[in-house]
Amino acid sequence: MMEKNLLTVDNLSVQVTGIGLDVVKNVGFNVQSGEIVGIVGESGSGKTLAARAAMGLLPQGIGVTGGSIKFDGEEIIGIAPRRLRQLRGSRIGMVFQEPMTSLNPSMLLGHQLDEGLALHRRLPEAKRREMILDMLQRVGMDQPERALGAYPHEFSGGMRQRIMLASVMLLRPALLIADEPTTALDAVVQRDVLELMVGLTREQGTAVLLISHDLGMVARYCDRIIVMCRGEIVEQGKSDELLARPKHPYTRKLLGAMPARGVERSFPKDEQPIVSIRNLVVEYPGRQKLLRRDPPHRALHGINLDIAPKQVVAVVGSSGSGKTTLGQVVAGLVKATDGEVRFEGAPISQDQKTYWDYRMNCQMIFQDPYSSLDPRQTIGQIVGEPLRHVPNMTPAAVRERIAEVLEEVKLGADYANRFPHQLSGGQRQRVAIARAVVRRPRFVIADEAVSALDVTVRAQILDLFTELQNRHGFSCLFISHDLGVVEQVADRVIVMDKGRIVEEGDRSTVFDAPQHPFTRKLLSAVPALQPAPGGGVRLLWRLDAEEGSAPAGAQSQAVHPA
Repeated sequence: MMEKNLLTVDNLSVQVTGIGLDVVKNVGFNVQSGEIVGIVGESGSGKTLAARAAMGLLPQGIGVTGGSIKFDGEEIIGIAPRRLRQLRGSRIGMVFQEPMTSLNPSMLLGHQLDEGLALHRRLPEAKRREMILDMLQRVGMDQPERALGAYPHEFSGGMRQRIMLASVMLLRPALLIADEPTTALDAVVQRDVLELMVGLTREQGTAVLLISHDLGMVARYCDRIIVMCRGEIVEQGKSDELLARPKHPYTRKLLGAMPARGVERSFPKDEQPIVSIRNLVVEYPGRQKLLRRDPPHRALHGINLDIAPKQVVAVVGSSGSGKTTLGQVVAGLVKATDGEVRFEGAPISQDQKTYWDYRMNCQMIFQDPYSSLDPRQTIGQIVGEPLRHVPNMTPAAVRERIAEVLEEVKLGADYANRFPHQLSGGQRQRVAIARAVVRRPRFVIADEAVSALDVTVRAQILDLFTELQNRHGFSCLFISHDLGVVEQVADRVIVMDKGRIVEEGDRSTVFDAPQHPFTRKLLSAVPALQPAPGGGVRLLWRLDAEEGSAPAGAQSQAVHPA
């Protein structure tokens, strides 16, 4: 029996009205009742604008110039504002990318969850409260009563996204539009939230339009996939067929940009580490209350780690595992409570000369290049800033080095006179990498350096990072929650959970034969793509489909916390 089309988009065109720029061009697709459809594409492909048009939520200055959007047979374009407000929330729900921007920080969560029910459902207050508590339990809240009297900032990103999903699903909408709902979440939380979303929608018969740039995750959960590029649909079809036999070059480009395991490298075991971390402890004092202070929070519990010359050591773990804190301590941005960091065998706190030498040889690449680049400086000034303390370097030599490193990161010397706001996200990340390597440091810390980038831009930056690391031979502490990225760039992998190292080993053995339950949980949350005949791929889930297929004798070192 053929399902009825719940949402029908026909020849939709959207334009920036002031300049006449078409950002969505003649787009057409449909979503059937109970179906999950994914829209994938890079930033600027028009996927979010096409979905927002169905809600009447296009930004100011952008408008629909042609086509039709029908929801349950009713035309949305040109609909009366009052009728559109009746449909929003009640019949069409939306989960946004960042829950902190869609939840009111000054309003208790109980009031925010009740707001939609009070507006769209004529129910007694006691009944609404009962429904809210039931939904919070179903989305995994341990103490739903406590959540009603709390504010959004009191919860983690994953919990906030669960709360946002609960607020939408309370109204049992016929269509749920999810716009990058898990981009900022780690692998385990990402899978939990997506499976929760799919479970709730299947239970209630809700159709889902899932917007993402992660083709692997979309393929896991969606019945059909729509691929958009520069405002147009270039390909669409059933998920397994599209993955196995992609027809359009852009789809093949997206699939080809997904991370793949890099070349194995070996390192001498008797060589002195470039950086050694010994018994590192970081403890934060508890919050001071009226008559008492909360117990202190220990972020790191006695971390020990060696990084060999020219080696890339990746630190992975879920949010709150302590991996970023570890990077900040090693970079000298956070003071350790106990333990020490050694550079080439000497404690960096031993004397001023040792500390100065370490700081000059340690550089950092931050997660968000836009917030770490001074908007008032030119690219040349930003990249050249680390050269100020290089002795006997003339202004001419500084300009030459800046031009050289800009060429190395594939930007070109002419970018030196531009400002950060004139560059794309990928270009800004290249500038951040150029600033980190311009001094030719011996050690680089990369903290989630590609997490905010599109899949194809991410692939370019990872290739650039590998090329520069091979050319200059710097060691690297690579912090990431993206296991696919880690598998491509890392030589050695450290797995952290709750401030402790629970497993460590070389990349292949950790990925192929994980020993600790937490490592297995992390890996099972990440899709793996295998090449398929015809230029496509086959989607697998680690440890789900390949249990027992690790190479014989492969073993990683499992470290169990005391």
